[in-house]
Amino acid sequence: MARITAGIGSSHIPALGAALDNGRSAEPQWAPIFDGYRWVRGWLEAEKPDVVILVYNDHASNFSMEVVPTFAIGCAEQFSPADEGWGARPVPTVQGHPELAWHITERVIQEDFDLTILNRLDVDHGLTVPLSLMFGQREAWPTRVIPLAVNVIQFPPPSGNRCWALGQAIARAVASFPEDLNVQVWGTGGMSHQLTGERAGLINQPFDTAFLDKLTSAPEELRRLTHHDYILQAGSEGIELIMWMVMRGALPTDIRELHRFYYVPASNTAVGHIVLQPD
Repeated sequence: MARITAGIGSSHIPALGAALDNGRSAEPQWAPIFDGYRWVRGWLEAEKPDVVILVYNDHASNFSMEVVPTFAIGCAEQFSPADEGWGARPVPTVQGHPELAWHITERVIQEDFDLTILNRLDVDHGLTVPLSLMFGQREAWPTRVIPLAVNVIQFPPPSGNRCWALGQAIARAVASFPEDLNVQVWGTGGMSHQLTGERAGLINQPFDTAFLDKLTSAPEELRRLTHHDYILQAGSEGIELIMWMVMRGALPTDIRELHRFYYVPASNTAVGHIVLQPD
């Protein structure tokens, strides 16, 4: 029977992908960030997840303001890197797991979550940068991936509590899948940052640290955060942290933190990363 063995949270900053792709990861301004992911790369080598359900947001690579699904799941055999305006990243094609993806889709929709089904999907830095951070530069990704896109671009996005509940429904669906699979759930985006407006460049380290703490110590408090709370405390793009709530909701109540990394600044945002495991 399939089982969720871990949850990972991580920023998905596009500049980190560019630094890797252009051979700049050892430069002084980038090296401390990539060093912060060294632990998880070794840990994943030992854990060897069969499938990663990767929660991310599309950055107008597939969805425009004409069509904005709240939740969308990739059910295809594979997903090509997207052209984000300067070409696709030179990373491997992402291999999907359509059998598990369709199983999750059926079970979750039957629990009244309206998932948009994606039979074709190009994946941008929101999905490929976390893969690069966790696995490094590869000729092929060592795991299959189910993309789960969440709307954090067009108001109104889903609440953090709704994302948590979706994570719980995904966990129930995975547990009912008959194949023996080691599954992880990754929540990406954030942490605090704002790209435009009078508060452009905002980074709120106390909020970020408290968010990381509460993932293990007080997740119920995070479920109560509103859109206004995220925008006020973490900036307009800090709303991406609701995608971490899908990951946290997919884990049981009792968990332990295996690893944490936080760094300021990278580009114009804070880098956050955490690894959680059922206790």
